[in-house]
Amino acid sequence: MIKKTKNLQQKKSLGQNFLNSEGALNAIIEAGKLTPDDFVLEIGPGEGALTSRILKAGAKILAIEKDNRLIDFLNEKYKEEVSSGQLKIIEGDILNFDSKDLPDDYKIISNIPYYITGEITERFLSAENQPSQMVLLVQKEVADRIVARDKKESIYSISIKVYSEPKIIKKVPAGSFTPAPKVDSAIISLENVSKKVFIDSGVEEKRFFEVLKRGFAHKRKILSSNLKEVVAREKFETCDIDLKSRAETLTISDWICLSKD
Repeated sequence: MIKKTKNLQQKKSLGQNFLNSEGALNAIIEAGKLTPDDFVLEIGPGEGALTSRILKAGAKILAIEKDNRLIDFLNEKYKEEVSSGQLKIIEGDILNFDSKDLPDDYKIISNIPYYITGEITERFLSAENQPSQMVLLVQKEVADRIVARDKKESIYSISIKVYSEPKIIKKVPAGSFTPAPKVDSAIISLENVSKKVFIDSGVEEKRFFEVLKRGFAHKRKILSSNLKEVVAREKFETCDIDLKSRAETLTISDWICLSKD
């Protein structure tokens, strides 16, 4: 008999908010375009609401759960899938996980703990073994910042876009979770993940992010002032960028041009 967890007290320290909206769960699966040939890394499966739908799509899953209270429950709930090899459940911290242990072609589909959204996206987008796609539930304001809905870029949005094509799939109200968080959420898909921009341009990732971070170091200063120690003034003319530009107005192509030797 499967142990019920309806009385399980969610841990605030782990950012646990279990998704219970059928519409949102279905939208995540649809965005992932899953087939039986896919391998999915699921971060924080919780009680398995999303896990069940990924399995139904036929994909294989490696689920990493930090809360040891859920491990036995998940292994019992998905006894057949674990036995067949379609699902593997590991107790651990995703921030200590090495993507080199994953297949060369995998997707990340997860309702992630919001407080580590930045660390998760940075870790996997910049990894040697990148996912081909990431479909994540994040705070709505974070999703808006990633796609720069206010037309103002940030270090975070550029750091996402240099590796992928982000797209907001659906807004998810706070009431769609148990317990309900204090903010609304959104499903975001980071598609066509690759390092093509760096490969095609010949710009090293380290150099690119050095320039990017310097450019956003002092928001009130114009870009040429922020970059005076790492980018020659003449470079702005070569890249057709106004010396009085602000960092938030530049595109990926602009940052790549400024980062070239």
